[in-house]
Amino acid sequence: MGELVLREDIGGVATLTLNRPDKRNALNMALWAELDAEVDAIATAGDALGAVILRANGPSFCAGNDLKERGLETPRLHYQASIVTKLAELPQPLIVAVQGGCFTGGLELALAGDIIVAGEGATFADTHGKFGLVPIWGMSQRLPRRVGAWKAREISFTGLPVSGAEAARIGLANHCVPDTELDATARRLADAIAAQSRHSVFAYKRLYREQADLPLDAGLAHEVFNSAGMAPDMAERVAGFK
Repeated sequence: MGELVLREDIGGVATLTLNRPDKRNALNMALWAELDAEVDAIATAGDALGAVILRANGPSFCAGNDLKERGLETPRLHYQASIVTKLAELPQPLIVAVQGGCFTGGLELALAGDIIVAGEGATFADTHGKFGLVPIWGMSQRLPRRVGAWKAREISFTGLPVSGAEAARIGLANHCVPDTELDATARRLADAIAAQSRHSVFAYKRLYREQADLPLDAGLAHEVFNSAGMAPDMAERVAGFK
C-alpha cells in the first residue's frame, strides 16, 4: 500500500485515491510511481476486478503537474503520458469522481476515465496557456473526443473554468451531483458495472476504444469480425434470469 495513492478493493471494485491533499493532489514523481504500480497491478488482476474508481482526498481532485519538479529525470520516455494511457486502457471500466479543482494535468488524468462524475463544486480548467506549456499527456486528443472540437478549443484557448454543472451539460462529465453524493454515486455506478458479465463489459470497452475513429461501415465490420463471442457462463446467466 502506497502513501500517495491508496487502494481499496471491495466487491470486485478497486478504488484508487490520490492522497496528497495538502498539495491539492499535485502530481509529483512519487505519486506517479505509486499510480503506475497500482495500474499495473489492477491490469494484471484481470476479471477479478470488474470496475475501478479514481478519486481524491481533500477539497481538490488534482491541481495538475507539480511544477516544482519540472525538468526532473523520469524513469522512462514520456513517463507520465504512458501512465495516463495505461489508466485509460485498463480492461476494467474506469469511473473518475471529481471534486473541487481539476486542472490541466489533473484534467488529463480525469480524461482517462470512461465515466466522469463531477460534484457540484467541481471546477475543470485547461491552464497550459497560463504557464506557456503545451500538452503531452493527451489533452489535445481526449478533450475534443469528449466535448467536441470547438468546445475543446474554447476551453484550451481561454483557460476559463468549467463548472461541474456545465461539464455535465457539454459531456465532459457524465453526471453532476451534490458534493456529498459524489462518492456514493461513483460507487453505485461501479457496483452496477461489476454486477455485469466481465466478459461482456471488457469486450465492450475494447470495442468502443478500437472503433472510436472508424467510419460506420468499418466499425460495423470490426464489431463482427473482432467479437469476443459469448461468455463461458452465458447459458448459466440466461438460466438464472429465467
